[in-house]
Amino acid sequence: MGLRPAVTFLATALLLAVGACGGGEKTPAAAGDSAATLAACPGDNGGLTLPPGFCATIFADSLGHARHIAVSGSGDVFVNTWSGRYYQTPPPDGGFIVAMRDTTGDGRADVIERFGDTPAAKGTGGTGLAMHNGMLYAEAGDQIVRYALDASKLAPTAAAEVILTRLPITGGHPMHPFAIDSSGTMYVNSGSSSNSCQVKERTLESKGQQPCAELSTRAGVWRYDGNKTNQRFSPSERLATGIRNAVGLAIGLDGALYTTQHGRDQLAENWPKLYTPEQGQEQPAEELLKVEQGDDFGWPTCYYDTKQQKRVLAPEYGGDGGTAVGECANKKAPVAVFPAHWAPNDLLFYRGTHFPARYRGGVFIAFHGSWNRAPGPQEGYKLVFLPFANGASTATHEDFADGFAGGTKQPDRADHRPVGLAEGNDGALYVTDDRSGRVWRITYGPAAAAK
Repeated sequence: MGLRPAVTFLATALLLAVGACGGGEKTPAAAGDSAATLAACPGDNGGLTLPPGFCATIFADSLGHARHIAVSGSGDVFVNTWSGRYYQTPPPDGGFIVAMRDTTGDGRADVIERFGDTPAAKGTGGTGLAMHNGMLYAEAGDQIVRYALDASKLAPTAAAEVILTRLPITGGHPMHPFAIDSSGTMYVNSGSSSNSCQVKERTLESKGQQPCAELSTRAGVWRYDGNKTNQRFSPSERLATGIRNAVGLAIGLDGALYTTQHGRDQLAENWPKLYTPEQGQEQPAEELLKVEQGDDFGWPTCYYDTKQQKRVLAPEYGGDGGTAVGECANKKAPVAVFPAHWAPNDLLFYRGTHFPARYRGGVFIAFHGSWNRAPGPQEGYKLVFLPFANGASTATHEDFADGFAGGTKQPDRADHRPVGLAEGNDGALYVTDDRSGRVWRITYGPAAAAK
């Protein structure tokens, strides 16, 4: 579905009195909204286009490679600024985690501090970040650590405790995003080290390894106790397999774990006798998965065909370009699919009451943007909303926030690339960007338009 018209400022006496965003449905202030947010919506929404009634402010800027984001019970905002070999610029002095506080209520961070050992010293950096029991959990190289927070101080002063160590970081997809449920169960992604487990990685007509050895420690989700320190990563704690790279993980309103999946690349490039360039552009789907014990979603043997709406055999494992299904008929299906190569990097189930009722319980997904949709234009680089209830989508996804890339949708030329999502205590939506290090705060209606 297309993006609705961008927010406009309606210059009427009523809107001037309440400082509302222009257009769309008007609702009363949510119970948690502060009187300090009664102010005018900025003219350009930090460069974003949004549905009517929504406003965006730039909460912080130029933070480095801002990946996943979390909000504490006191309202402080934390961002993991991943660096390392994928981004050759080291993190700024002071640490790879950025702590931010808005002391004036104007929707912008006016106190910013850094902490945490720089992940570059551990080889890869980190992406994952989450709050649990008043403590901040962060991915740092091959570890997940946690910090005790003190509401009277912005950055923690005590050393981090190690929760999980010896995570696999060699090869591709070295990041380990994670989610923690209310009981403290921690679900950790270990992305594949390869594109499709070929004998010769990303090589013309190279067959797939039989069996794919990396599946014992990669391409799945692992489960640990987030309340316990000094655990070691092991194949025995695997929850589910066949997920090429689950960068986004979240606990749904039903208490279940949901993840996104980055689909594989290079069908046409590596198998030109089976796929046209146009097919490679449109295949395979990006996916939203409901993940349960023992699930197998099929990677690397299978991929999800966007047109046939089913899993089919990959060419590395005997596929013929999309007709053969074979063992893929027994692999678990996604709960929703999206266009190829958009790169879903985070998802968020909206729990607040600040946004209009239609958004409550639905899913926001941040698409980092494609690099490999030739011969067509690159796509993604936006935030979409998926209506969702009872473990299933209830309508087609729709564009929610666009304009991140600016004039050019290319990884090395885009202005911004959305990555992480978090919900503020007042129901505001925070979005990060790892291209220029920006954080947006998106609000709705007259009681929530930040200064």
